[in-house]
Amino acid sequence: MTNTHTVAVVQAAPKAFDTSATMAMVHDYLQQAAQAGARLVVFPEAFLGAYPKGLDFGARVGSRSEAGRDEFARYHAAAIDEHGDEVRQLCEWAQSYQLSIVMGCVERDGGTLYCTVLFIDEQGRYLGKHRKLMPTAMERLIWGFGDGSTLTVVDTAVGKTGAVICWENYMPLLRTAMYAQGVQIYCAPTVDDRESWLPSMRHIAVEGRCFVLSACQFAKRSDYPADYDCIQGQDPDTVLIRGGSCIVNPFGDVLAGPLYNESGLLLAEVELNQIPRGQYDLDTVGHYARPDVFELQVNCQPQQAVKMGE
Repeated sequence: MTNTHTVAVVQAAPKAFDTSATMAMVHDYLQQAAQAGARLVVFPEAFLGAYPKGLDFGARVGSRSEAGRDEFARYHAAAIDEHGDEVRQLCEWAQSYQLSIVMGCVERDGGTLYCTVLFIDEQGRYLGKHRKLMPTAMERLIWGFGDGSTLTVVDTAVGKTGAVICWENYMPLLRTAMYAQGVQIYCAPTVDDRESWLPSMRHIAVEGRCFVLSACQFAKRSDYPADYDCIQGQDPDTVLIRGGSCIVNPFGDVLAGPLYNESGLLLAEVELNQIPRGQYDLDTVGHYARPDVFELQVNCQPQQAVKMGE
């Protein structure tokens, strides 16, 4: 089995609130990645369902507007179900193109939405999901909280693959839980387009001795509907999210990117034997740990609001 694989990172924006049109975009990028010889492709945070940059959903302390409720209803309708038609279609495409897919989406579960990443392997098997543990700031208004049951690392043809979403990457204990599961392909779907993002990705690659694949959206006002009332204004060319996608090796070297101010597909070769070469002198959950001083306990049980008896 080869230890070198081509991987791909998508930088683009979905057609906000138009899930079928976005799925067509997904198919196009999967075709491009497969034609380029990729074995795994990572999409940005909230790609299916959209990241509602600049909306306030009519929320003020102690009140919500009727227009804001309508905005949330539209957002809820654009989300996807874990075992719905979109996921079945992704599985078919993954098998057809022999591609593992790491897909950022807005997941609908009853009346609650979650910022989620789905994992599908190259044989078209749905492997599971990761729900964002800690939505940031206003995200907490529209997204629920994940729990430890979806701190997921799965086996793909490229290696042990997991995902940590956007500012979750600033949670050191979460990162440690991923390293402890032997993550090799550490995916970081995001909408963080700041200059500080790339140094963070390089730090994580070195700290975890893993390959880091970060997919960020590149979104303009024109990617959203005409009646989208965002604080950035109505000029269709206004950039709402400028990108910054990248691929980094276990020594912190940037293999591809960062890509700014345009859509695109980043490609790089990942050589898995670079991981033990790096772990030779740094394994933060192995010989470089001090369990006599520090210990991390992770609750991996699903947290349910209602537990029905037999």
